[in-house]
Amino acid sequence: MDLVSGYKGMVGLVFGNDNSGSNEDSYVERLLDRISNGVLPDDRRNAMAELQSVVAESRGAQLAFGAMGFPVLMGVLKEERDDVEMIRGALETLVSALTPIDHAKGPQNEVQPALMNTDLLSREAENISLLLSLLSEEDFYVRYYTLQILTALLTNSQNRLQEAILTIPRGITRLMDMLMDREVIRNEALLLLTHLTREAEEIQKILVFEGAFEKIFSIIKEEGGSEGGVVVQDCLELLNNLLRNNASNQVLLRETLGFDAIISILKLRGSAYSFTQQKTINLLSALETINLLLMGGSESDPGKDMNKLTNRTVLVQNKVFDYLLLLGVESQWAPIPVRCAALRCIGDLIVGHPKNLDTLASKVLGEQPQVEPALNSILRIILRTSSVQEFIEADHVFKSFCERNSDGQTMLASTLIPQPYSMTHAPIEEDVRMSFGSMLLHGLTLGESDGDLETCCRAASVLSHILRDNIQCKERVLRIELESPTPSLGAPEPLMHRMVKYLALASNMKNKDGKTSTKENSYVQPIILKLLVTWLADCPNAIQCFLASRPHLTYLLELVSNPSATMCIRGLGAVLLGECVIYNKSGESGKDAFTVVDAISQKIGLTSYFLKFDEMMKSFLFSSVKPTKLHKPLTRSAAASMAEIDDVDEQDSSDHKNEDHPILSSLFDSHFVNFVKSLEGNIRETIVDVYSRPQSEVAVVPAELELKRGESDKDYVERLKSFVQKQCSEIQNLLGRNATLAENLAKTGGSVSSQPEQRTSGGGGSDRVQAETLRRDLQEASQRIEMLKAEKAKIESEASMYQNLAGKMESDLKSLSDAYNSLEQANFHLEKEVKALKSGGASTPPDVEAIRAEAREEAQKESEAELNDLLVCLGQEQSRVEKLSARLTELGEDVDKLLEGVGDDMGLLPEDSEKEEE
Repeated sequence: MDLVSGYKGMVGLVFGNDNSGSNEDSYVERLLDRISNGVLPDDRRNAMAELQSVVAESRGAQLAFGAMGFPVLMGVLKEERDDVEMIRGALETLVSALTPIDHAKGPQNEVQPALMNTDLLSREAENISLLLSLLSEEDFYVRYYTLQILTALLTNSQNRLQEAILTIPRGITRLMDMLMDREVIRNEALLLLTHLTREAEEIQKILVFEGAFEKIFSIIKEEGGSEGGVVVQDCLELLNNLLRNNASNQVLLRETLGFDAIISILKLRGSAYSFTQQKTINLLSALETINLLLMGGSESDPGKDMNKLTNRTVLVQNKVFDYLLLLGVESQWAPIPVRCAALRCIGDLIVGHPKNLDTLASKVLGEQPQVEPALNSILRIILRTSSVQEFIEADHVFKSFCERNSDGQTMLASTLIPQPYSMTHAPIEEDVRMSFGSMLLHGLTLGESDGDLETCCRAASVLSHILRDNIQCKERVLRIELESPTPSLGAPEPLMHRMVKYLALASNMKNKDGKTSTKENSYVQPIILKLLVTWLADCPNAIQCFLASRPHLTYLLELVSNPSATMCIRGLGAVLLGECVIYNKSGESGKDAFTVVDAISQKIGLTSYFLKFDEMMKSFLFSSVKPTKLHKPLTRSAAASMAEIDDVDEQDSSDHKNEDHPILSSLFDSHFVNFVKSLEGNIRETIVDVYSRPQSEVAVVPAELELKRGESDKDYVERLKSFVQKQCSEIQNLLGRNATLAENLAKTGGSVSSQPEQRTSGGGGSDRVQAETLRRDLQEASQRIEMLKAEKAKIESEASMYQNLAGKMESDLKSLSDAYNSLEQANFHLEKEVKALKSGGASTPPDVEAIRAEAREEAQKESEAELNDLLVCLGQEQSRVEKLSARLTELGEDVDKLLEGVGDDMGLLPEDSEKEEE
């Protein structure tokens, strides 16, 4: 009753107390009264029809119905099953009450009666059970309206209805039976099950065991596969809900029906050149199914990796490559979203799977005589396509192909053979008969003549995948030399030098116009820098090739300190300079690590240089990289707007205030970002170490201080003087550098805000960033000092404890030594006595006789004392006997007679004793 009162109060709140609102309330109330208390069946049916009409048209009536109408209509559904017309009317009225009514724009917080009614009806599980029981009715409209009601409830109260259906016996089974009903009801049941299975693993498993896979593929085949209508889309959406993050369902599908039914949907039927919007959506849904199988299950599933590997193997065994290559590579008339999704699936199929990598490498496309490897065709897409998203997905294929595949990288690098200048600068349409390497070199050098470096940077992205973590490929590509435009005027130049040249050209292109070219080329420099960072990593020969041209280092220093460049470009330039230090093994003057560090110190300053790393790490590209990019499920609402899947999301840069092109978020993957982050610490440590030591470490070898043969004293003294002067110069240089480091440290801990910074633009922001960085470094240094102090105190306490323990052990050792000495002395005396006894052995018998005599004398004394005591006792007894005898005599007793025989017994004792003595 409180809920109904609340609804009534809400009606007044929304519509006020005007006559129209009151009239609607009273009108709905009268109709409900006629339905519940009416006598004539026709009158009740007419009231139901009027109620349905007014609820379908008026939001006020919807709200009034929610306050008092549900108990009445649920009672009709429960008690009047025989009256089909009343049941139909009640269900149709419920559908109207749950369906939002379009209206003019109102306040954003305006109450939605349909949502409130949905919440009210779904609160009681008994209502859901009653609705499910109506699905077994024979009337077509009863089943149809019931499914519409359940779908509306699922749309607005998904979790509550999922829980309710799980608790109702045979609830899901009844819904599954609707898939075998008439077409209209089947389609409604598909929509209902699509909503029901979203993020409901238990319901997904029950549906699969109820035979959902068989029924879904049967409907898809009946509707015509990818050529079918929206029903095929609904079936695929339901299928994807059953497979998404559910490894057990994927295994069940693979081991029962297999993947043939899914792959057959990708087969183009009818006119292969005709792609309607619905056909495009159906193909995208089928490609999403393939992608879900390639994911293998949820991240928390322990068997995900094994399931993923098995799915990839089975899909390739079922010839999925042929269909994906047809859609993504050969069918250039296919819509861009379909081509992109197919290329994404190709990349995910081969990553980390050696057998699938070999299969793709051996694939050829086209018809005789014009056939070419599939990888060549994919490279052509990268170089030619006008779609940024298609370039990203095709680049993903090569990234996956080269990942942990050194043999594949070597195979691609072996085709990189320089072509004559005329062939290199031929139009791009003439690359059909080129090898992979020739086409890639063609793309790398194509934009030099017309100033368009976009093709060059795309080819550079592919080359970076080929060189990644592969020293042999880096060395091989390092030997590639390109002809100059006029061979008579210049010698061939290394490919790396050409890439640095294009890097400089890209910056000039950005600034020559000032406005128009900035956004178009904002990703050219970062991609070329990514190639150079990958190339120079752990490759000393590449470092020497880069530093062989002195202008390279000069340009790089200018790029890092250029305020108009983005934080990403300045940071990657700083990384490139750092690699020239940490991987530099040269001892040649002008190309060694010291030269690079010295140039950084003079042109940029170490503090400003290290600040570039901090700025880059705070940029959008490096602070928000995610391991994998999850795509949203392709639902009806998402598919309705093809713009969502058409190209790169331009909102990336605006939503996150990103100054870099959105394409870089896809090309700067987590592997590259983590690699750059791992280099930062090594670069800082190595540069400080190189800066703080002498330029040439002169070892003081004794041989240099000795007089050489044939050398005069004067020459020897002069040589020693020059040696000492050289040492003094090195020491002064070292002291100067240490003073600079100390000054930087003092500035770090002191007046950060007063530190002079020569900035041409953006000074305030840079100062704040630097101040924050220095403050953080100071905090870290303070924490480190506190840790060292605590560690020092701990070590001192341990030292004191060990010192006390050592003193105690020393005193114990002294005591043991004294005891040992006393034992030695006692042993010495005993040995001395033994020797004396051995030398005087005849004196032993007199000593023994004396001891015996002394013992006998003591025993005799003791026996005499005992005898005296015995005699005293006998005297006392004798006096007692005499008194007793006198008393007995007085009493008239004969004493002699009483004592007769007593003396004889007593007399035996002396005799016995005499015998014993004898």
